[in-house]
Amino acid sequence: MLKDFFLNEVTAGINKAIEEGKLGQMEVNDKYSLMIEKPKNPEFGDFAVNVSSLARSAKIAPPMIANAIVENLKGEYTTSVVGGFINFKINNSMLANAVAEILTKGENYGRPEGVPTEKILLEYVSANPTGPFHIGHGRWAAMGSALANLLKFYGHDVYQEFYINDAGSQIQKLGNSLKIRIKQELGENIDFPTDEIERKNYYPGEYLIPVAKKFLSEHEPTEDVQVLSDYAKKEMESCQKALLEDFRVHFDKFYSELDLHNSSKVEESYKELMAKGMLYEKEGAMWFKSSEFGDDQDRVIKKADGSNTYLTADIAYHIDKLRRGFDRMINIWGADHHGYVARVKASIEALGYDPNKLEVLLGQLVNLVINGEEVRMGKRKNMVTLDDLIEEVGIDATRYWMAMRNIDMTLDFDIELAKRSTDENPVFYVQYAYARVCSILRNAVAEKLNPETGEKSSAPMTEQELDDLIKNFDKDLILKTAESAKSLILKLEEFKSVIVLSAQNRTVYTICRYVQELAQEFHSFYNSNRVIGEDKELMKSRLALMVAIKTTLKNALDILAVSAPERM
Repeated sequence: MLKDFFLNEVTAGINKAIEEGKLGQMEVNDKYSLMIEKPKNPEFGDFAVNVSSLARSAKIAPPMIANAIVENLKGEYTTSVVGGFINFKINNSMLANAVAEILTKGENYGRPEGVPTEKILLEYVSANPTGPFHIGHGRWAAMGSALANLLKFYGHDVYQEFYINDAGSQIQKLGNSLKIRIKQELGENIDFPTDEIERKNYYPGEYLIPVAKKFLSEHEPTEDVQVLSDYAKKEMESCQKALLEDFRVHFDKFYSELDLHNSSKVEESYKELMAKGMLYEKEGAMWFKSSEFGDDQDRVIKKADGSNTYLTADIAYHIDKLRRGFDRMINIWGADHHGYVARVKASIEALGYDPNKLEVLLGQLVNLVINGEEVRMGKRKNMVTLDDLIEEVGIDATRYWMAMRNIDMTLDFDIELAKRSTDENPVFYVQYAYARVCSILRNAVAEKLNPETGEKSSAPMTEQELDDLIKNFDKDLILKTAESAKSLILKLEEFKSVIVLSAQNRTVYTICRYVQELAQEFHSFYNSNRVIGEDKELMKSRLALMVAIKTTLKNALDILAVSAPERM
């Protein structure tokens, strides 16, 4: 990465200047920090490193420090000093090397080397099997799967898991709700309670009507709520899994909370906490001493009636993750779980594990915006569920829009804009850039037809020539277009640092922002430069650049699990 390259150059220059006694009172072991950025004025250079922080140790002015360092810098670049900044302007040879690297590495371009691999369990969505996914689930699904792709691309071993909350009273409510729908199908005059409090004990959504019809086509009517609960749960799980598959979300395991209880792991973790002296009785309930491990108060894990709280199962589940050999656990939870993080981490530490192995990404809500106005969830029949939203705007637009804002920000999903085939729609803008690049490459090897005469002329180059250009790229070729394409090439080279920072910071929106910026650079270059022309060497140079753009966009869109269409 060029940023790392120049930081390393400056560091070496600092050490040499200290060795030569040119940095005042500064010594080799003195600590300092360096920042690299793009100069506000492009005339200064392509990168700038601020060395002003060295003045504290050197006891000399920043310009003197910068000049002393520059004396020891020699490479394929030019330097200048402005105040405490060392400016770097790279030459065309470095630009050619950047393009050559993309063509050489292909689908592996941007993948860092030598990354210590971690075995990561990424848990997300984890919805109750009691109904369709709402649009909030869609955000976690899009972001979670894209984060998994990103971390895999970065070099980690990622295992994706969906925790099925199928052990609570909600499953009984589901069975009772199906019971009412079945009776309605049989012609009985029955409906859900109108009392608001009583109604909360049911799921009155119409999505159970087809489930009732299917049950009656396969079974005799029954009053057995357990049978109905099991059937409805299975149907809901099947619908959820099918939608996830269509949405390009692939879990390695669907982990059942009910199985967790039946395996005795919940009771075992409870007994382990008891044996370690981490529990005490108060008012008939058993309390966990979570406040001793950073929580703001102690927590009940077994109620006075002997039943477990949600926390009890969550403790067992996270300990099971660690005992399965994962180095790190990453959970994507809604922002309403903010207070829950400390108590889960407390339980991990209380049972002898490192609580820092658990990372929790807290996500904000999704607001639907239609014709410029926010639509409150549940007030509009259409597009309340994820399935409705996908049907309305498509999988690509849904995935991209769900991922293009930081997870800790509320997302305004503009329905009309997401459907629009204009540059204002970010996903269309990026996909159109990819399709346009593909069109250029097709035209390079296609015969030309004169629309007036009907005569055909030979293609600018053969498919074999284009294939050879990619496989046996001559770096000297890019020198013909390097200067005019510098901004574009630097943006292509930036992909490597974007991958590293995005993976380390667990951010996906930075990939979206990057591809939008790359698309903008491409469109700008294309509007100012003719790719296919009479000068064959210049044409080859620019076609090689087109292949580099295509490769980089494809690698980024694959991480987002958004399609890269070759025609639009």
